[in-house]
Amino acid sequence: MTASTWIYLARHGEVLHAGEGRFFGHTDVSLSPAGLVQVDALAERLRGEPIDAVYASDLLRARQSAAPLAEARGTSVVPVPPLREIAMGRWEGLTFAEIRAREPELCDRWLAQPFAIPFPGGEGLGDVQARALPAIRALVERHAGGRIAVVAHGGTNRVILGEALGLPLANILRLAQDYAGWSLIEYRDGAAVVHSLNQRAAGSSGAPPVESTLSRRGDS
Repeated sequence: MTASTWIYLARHGEVLHAGEGRFFGHTDVSLSPAGLVQVDALAERLRGEPIDAVYASDLLRARQSAAPLAEARGTSVVPVPPLREIAMGRWEGLTFAEIRAREPELCDRWLAQPFAIPFPGGEGLGDVQARALPAIRALVERHAGGRIAVVAHGGTNRVILGEALGLPLANILRLAQDYAGWSLIEYRDGAAVVHSLNQRAAGSSGAPPVESTLSRRGDS
């Protein structure tokens, strides 16, 4: 039996314009002042954990969120592009109301089956699964027997957690992913056990409560 590899999987903090409910996807947007407070609280909550390395999506909001974790350990954030959020195509930068006004029929179809219908001109959840899961497996192998932190996005994290829990893509939107929330996954002998799910540090607030699909308000 091999030694376990542990991943502290976190979502980035709140982003600028989060209250507008825009779809960001691959758009590079910075953390808001509230988001900076959230990720500092996350780093403080995990300060005592024996984390060997810190990885993040290469998007700015993920790298900013991972920075306090890395700084506390005297190391640097290692960017991993396959951990990016789902690409939202021509809906990026728009609010849900704008999308519904421009493409009402497609919007309704997507809301009915967000796990099955790709974003127009962007990706589907299967595309995220195809790039994110191999990246996570590579990190597990690289740090066999160790502990690492990975900071990514709501959609990406749901795909990773869904695979660990054995959930079909149709059910992963039932997994909450709050801003700066973190989960703990143990990988051993090709199997995964989720020990904590969507934990929040003191001082960290969650995602907008009206979020009910992957991105009714613009999951980022």
